[in-house]
Amino acid sequence: MEIRTGRRSDAAQVAALHAESWRTAYAGIMPTGFLSGPLVEDRLELWLGRLDEPQPGAALFVAEDAGEMAGFAYLMPRPDGRLLLDNLHARPGRTGTGIGGRLLRHAFTWAAEEHPGKAVYLEVLRANTPAIAFYERHGALRTDERVCRFEQGFELPELEYTWPLASPS
Repeated sequence: MEIRTGRRSDAAQVAALHAESWRTAYAGIMPTGFLSGPLVEDRLELWLGRLDEPQPGAALFVAEDAGEMAGFAYLMPRPDGRLLLDNLHARPGRTGTGIGGRLLRHAFTWAAEEHPGKAVYLEVLRANTPAIAFYERHGALRTDERVCRFEQGFELPELEYTWPLASPS
């Protein structure tokens, strides 16, 4: 498996994987109408925007295996000085095979080099217990909880997890 920096030409594959991952991980958590709606188109708009006009200090990493996109991770600096791990997805059916762990380690190596001393955090839906278990296994500490308000008109409880020194175990 190779992990490389993402580029604009990856936008469609990243969007499709992002939607597939949400539809799998969030089935029974997010409203069915939302998950069965134009999720790919919505994610494509997001990724084209992020890749056409990159936020300074942000990075997209893509994991490829045998010519297939196996996963991706995206980090971006936040106004409070921390880095948000806004996305970490392994292709459904390939979770539990080490893709997420490799992407996470790669992201943290990059964060330590590009943003030394900055804490890295993420937000995860409270009901996404497999993801929570993964983050905790990799050294994340729960640092907050709140309600996530989606622009599509629904709310779900979420947790914040932080790696204080961007160095998961």
